[in-house]
Amino acid sequence: MGVSSSEHMFRAADRGASSGRHTSVARLFGTDGVRGVANQDITAELALDLSVAAAHVLAEVGAFNGHRPVAVVGRDPRASGEFLAAATVAGLASAGVDVRDAGVLPTPAIAYLVAEQDADLGAMLSASHNPMPDNGIKFFARGGHKLADDLEDRIEGRLREQWDRPTGADVGRITRLTDGADRYVAHLLSVLPHRLEGLHVVIDAAHGAASEVAPRAFREAGARVTLIGGEPDGLNINDGYGSTHIEPLQAAVVEAGADLGIALDGDADRCLAVDATGRLVDGDQIMAILAVAFKEHGTLPGDTLVATVMSNLGMIQALGSHGIKVLQTAVGDRYVLEGMRDGGFTLGGEQSGHVVMLDHGTTGDGTLTGLMLASRVAATGRPLADLASVMTRFPQVLVNVKDVDKGALEHNAAVADAVRTAESELGDSGRVLLRKSGTEPVVRVMVEAADTDQARAVADRLVGVVRSELAL
Repeated sequence: MGVSSSEHMFRAADRGASSGRHTSVARLFGTDGVRGVANQDITAELALDLSVAAAHVLAEVGAFNGHRPVAVVGRDPRASGEFLAAATVAGLASAGVDVRDAGVLPTPAIAYLVAEQDADLGAMLSASHNPMPDNGIKFFARGGHKLADDLEDRIEGRLREQWDRPTGADVGRITRLTDGADRYVAHLLSVLPHRLEGLHVVIDAAHGAASEVAPRAFREAGARVTLIGGEPDGLNINDGYGSTHIEPLQAAVVEAGADLGIALDGDADRCLAVDATGRLVDGDQIMAILAVAFKEHGTLPGDTLVATVMSNLGMIQALGSHGIKVLQTAVGDRYVLEGMRDGGFTLGGEQSGHVVMLDHGTTGDGTLTGLMLASRVAATGRPLADLASVMTRFPQVLVNVKDVDKGALEHNAAVADAVRTAESELGDSGRVLLRKSGTEPVVRVMVEAADTDQARAVADRLVGVVRSELAL
């Protein structure tokens, strides 16, 4: 099943600004909130000002329906999150918003609590899988949904404007939401299709926001749990553990003789897995396993999975053999969500392990994904390695071609000819994708093929053409 150049060759898969290390880009908001180095790019002043602007914009668009607004605020355990959360809470309260401070919880827990508490907005302080010095802020609208691009642009446009400040009883009040973890874990257990008795699961919590709730949820679901990366101290988040450092989990699963392992990231919105032999099970394989399971149970609307253009061709072909279609979107979970909502689909995600199940949540949820995966193992009695064999991962080569005129990519005839030649060579057993970085003068060349040598050879040829034709 080849992918035609007219469909995907020049897809701008990094629409808008990507959420990189710094915010010194044309658009402050990236694909996942505002993110950068804490106390340098992401300052207390910025967090306060963004919160005030968010309250004003949401009020103007009628999001509060004329009533006194309520917000839920959470953070991951980074040291900088302590002062950034305080600034965010202060900004919202100063704008007349009553704040329920949930403390340290995963991003999907805050999204869930916004809906569960019937709150008007939410804010999460986290830089997800980024190193500890980074931090970020993302907002949720009523129902726990991420804000649309136009609302983020309006918030950015209202930063530091003059405004009439409420006084007296009109200022917001701040309370602690002390049972947020209890409510979130109860929700996770309520949607689990099969309990986990008899399973031994190793959880790597990345010293992050799910260090308490993830092992608790698995234990209450009946699993025996071994926890690694579960001692956050404010400085060690994502440091050698979690979904970006899979090796400790692989070793721990084999050493413990566990059935499987689950790797989360710092804010627990993504999940990768490890089978009993220590072999990685990536986001594409997880989505394939869940898509087949959901179709069997009649809970996969349109028999369709929504995934990005970076998902492996092996997943697309395997699901096709099960009568499941794959709708591909630009890279970024917000674009996956757009595709899901537009088509009425409920399962989608990314190769990185960002899996969204709209029947149960509004954003990627690593703990929920891990629970659903373990539940499938328990329900079928099949090892994770056997379930993951539903697809064969095609070798994938990705090269970032730097210092090129990415704006000329779509109109260069030589590049287009080179892509057509590559696609003809690969036929149904491969795929080519060229896409532009959202923040750098970089073109990303991705090639999948039946074997690594062929993928590398085709990628090298394409990289050569891109460099010669688009060099700055």
